[in-house]
Amino acid sequence: MTRKFPKDVFITAGFNTISLGSGRKEFNPKKPRPGIAQYVAEAGKGAVKQINSPANIDECVVANFMAGRFVHQGHLGAFAALIDDSLEYKPSTRVEGACCSGGLGLVASMKNVLSGLSDVSMTVGIEVQNSVKAIYGADILAGAGYYDGTRKDGHAFYFPSLFADKAKAFYQKYGEEKARKAMATWYANAIQNARLCPEAQENHNTDPDPFSTGMTPPNPKAFLDGINVFDCSKVSDGGSAIILATREGLKKIGKSEKDSVQIAGYGHCVADITKVASDLTCLETTRRAVEQAYAMAGVTPADIGIFECHDCFTITGLLSLEAAGFCTAGKSTEFVIDGKSRRDGILPTNSSGGLIGFGHYTGGTGVRQAVDILRHLTGTAGTYQVAVDPKRPYGLMISMGGNDRTVVAFVFKKVA
Repeated sequence: MTRKFPKDVFITAGFNTISLGSGRKEFNPKKPRPGIAQYVAEAGKGAVKQINSPANIDECVVANFMAGRFVHQGHLGAFAALIDDSLEYKPSTRVEGACCSGGLGLVASMKNVLSGLSDVSMTVGIEVQNSVKAIYGADILAGAGYYDGTRKDGHAFYFPSLFADKAKAFYQKYGEEKARKAMATWYANAIQNARLCPEAQENHNTDPDPFSTGMTPPNPKAFLDGINVFDCSKVSDGGSAIILATREGLKKIGKSEKDSVQIAGYGHCVADITKVASDLTCLETTRRAVEQAYAMAGVTPADIGIFECHDCFTITGLLSLEAAGFCTAGKSTEFVIDGKSRRDGILPTNSSGGLIGFGHYTGGTGVRQAVDILRHLTGTAGTYQVAVDPKRPYGLMISMGGNDRTVVAFVFKKVA
């Protein structure tokens, strides 16, 4: 059965902080940096400045993955009042789903307003990860997998190793030379897009030849045998916020439909975290979530004019193109090499750099993706604006948690 929304829901008033981490000139691991409270306040205030009054927000959702381990902080919903005094004593909830936490935060706010108990709900997604050394961070992030079942026998860099295995399976099935070239092209596109986005972590990257950098051979003695460090998303600190509202809610906060984007459909799928996928070259949970979103929106891949995917690793970018139906199995290499995913290609993808170029503050990435699609579909992305084909006025985002275990997909539609 294809489900439909009982009422229209919109996203509006999005804001992203700088993605702070290695590569940004402001980043110095020996100097104090913003914490969870500062990022909740900065992201939230950035969003509420775009509406008539924060007092018209009915509920808040705070999305985060591992603050309890990275910075020893739980009880994150109670930080919402830092955004504005009017939010104190209003409902605020924390949600978590590994790297899909931001996507789940959007789902929570969407359901808040669909329930009829609220007209306006704000989602804030945040993470602070540059609080520990990389090797310890890798262990913390391993909590996105089945820690008791697979961590002990896993690589020190647990999640990079899992996706290196995906890359190696892809090489074996479809050919390593073309795959490595496509992955390096993905990396180069990410850097070039990030250079246009002021908030992106790789905005300051001056590498004259990022493609050659991306082609650095994997080295198992230094890292892994299937991918190199440039195939990996960034360790980042930051936050994003966005407001979800019904049509009545838009009126309450003084926003018009032309300032907003409608949620046309969504999908939400979860796979058994204790099991390993039978085919490492397929993102099956992602495929199912995207198909749900397409069905609900009444669209096909041919209707999508802009794409935001969860490229935690370059190989994930290739597999996401296939899972979303933009190309058949094994053909994502040609799609990327031929320039179809470039910002000036037929499917502008990750236009602010994605997780590799913009950065990946884990709990906030899904919110950041929605902010970027909102900006592009409303023509407000500024220096990194892409031209969205008016014949394809839809945007697709994929928020993925763990090794394709929890996935949220949204189809957004430009309505005015």
